[in-house]
Amino acid sequence: MSRKNKSRRGVKTSDGYNNLVARTGMQTENQSAAGEYRPNFTSRNRLEIEWCYRSSWIVGAAVDAIADDMTRKGIRITSEIDPKARGVIESQFDALEIWDKLNDVIKWARLYGGAVGYIMIEGQDPSTPLRLETIGEGTFKGILPLDRWQLNPNLEQRITELGPHYTMPKFYDLVTTGTGLQGWRIHHSRLIRFDGVTLPYQQKITENEWGMSIIERIFDRLTAYDSSTLGAAQLVFKAHLRTYSVDGLRQLIATGGPAYEGFLKHMNMIRQFQSNEGLTLMDAKDTFETHQYSFGGLDGVLSQFSEQISGAVQIPLVRLFGQSPQGFSTGDADLANYYDGIGSQQERRLRNPLRRIIDIISRSELGKPIEDDFTFEFNPLWQMSDLDRSTVALNTVNAISAAVDSGLMTLKAGATDLRELSDITGVGASITDEDISNAEDEPPPNLGQVEEATPEHSSGNPVQSKPTQDSAGSGRHSKRLLRWFKR
Repeated sequence: MSRKNKSRRGVKTSDGYNNLVARTGMQTENQSAAGEYRPNFTSRNRLEIEWCYRSSWIVGAAVDAIADDMTRKGIRITSEIDPKARGVIESQFDALEIWDKLNDVIKWARLYGGAVGYIMIEGQDPSTPLRLETIGEGTFKGILPLDRWQLNPNLEQRITELGPHYTMPKFYDLVTTGTGLQGWRIHHSRLIRFDGVTLPYQQKITENEWGMSIIERIFDRLTAYDSSTLGAAQLVFKAHLRTYSVDGLRQLIATGGPAYEGFLKHMNMIRQFQSNEGLTLMDAKDTFETHQYSFGGLDGVLSQFSEQISGAVQIPLVRLFGQSPQGFSTGDADLANYYDGIGSQQERRLRNPLRRIIDIISRSELGKPIEDDFTFEFNPLWQMSDLDRSTVALNTVNAISAAVDSGLMTLKAGATDLRELSDITGVGASITDEDISNAEDEPPPNLGQVEEATPEHSSGNPVQSKPTQDSAGSGRHSKRLLRWFKR
């Protein structure tokens, strides 16, 4: 059971085990007992975190890496939609730089603790709710990133409708008018909001209902790493020291005059001729020595600090520092786990905003909303080796070909699945929508192998022979599907 220890700072709960004689435990007089956690409120110091971002490459990588990875590979539409509509949606993502703008919003949310993306609809009042049915043709103009210091949430008016945004601010007031936004009041439905590190209720209030900058948690580790790195750099200047001992040096300096000037000439002569083939001339009572500093152990200290920073920002060393793993590890397992985490963040934080953006693009460019069952998937970040990719491609083609030949799948379904998996296998990307459309009404190949009924049985019931089995195995299946692709 824990005990309560009264101090000048108030009452705090300490560790239950204490040894007063050995001075161990959190209630005894030792250095550990003097430690405590206090907030540094770095998120509120905008200039400091901006200086960190501009001057520290570690902070820049910690802020940018996850945002870049979340938006690097894009998405693929898996719904069955018109090929032209698919092309229009994908082209608008490029034309309006949607991925770049979402990347900026996520970055500034991680740096400042919060940011929003303003959905720009031409001709509409930003203070009114965004009604999707009112989006006219060609009125969607993209997304404008705004960080938490460019606008303030209006804490007096809250969202009263039950749902995921219940009790959150209904309006946001722009405080940066230099961008030409004229101090607008923006309705929450026109914003895509991202928080940095989410905070509990009481702490969220202290941050004007935003999140916390990722720098705040790593600030002490960052200063420790930079101090150690600079300290190690300073040691380089002292790696090789030379000392020259002169009998009566103090008296010589105090006396000055010709003797002191002669001493300085002697030292300059030594410095001039002290080379690989030179000689050091000195008095018999003088002593010349060299001292070399050993850097053993410094690499381990710096490595420990870098691992702490890597763990704090949840980015592996191979991604954050570009550091090759030591020993037998290739770093693939670390990257695989990291990419799994990125995938989780994409699903939690990007899926709903992206679906909303795609719906707005469809209404603006195609004049109609997306279907209720519209689906898309994030393209994988993990890249297989050429050997693994070829193995997966061969197995995939054989499996699909076998399913088509056995009648379990039509040619259209097989071609569609092969193209959907082309990002992983590298095979099937050249299959066009026209190829798939032409195969839509074709029956599975082995249905043509069914023989006509023969009246050989006295019962009069027609007997059909079993479909002929392909003796060539999966290789024959692959050839049949590939022959169809070449037509």
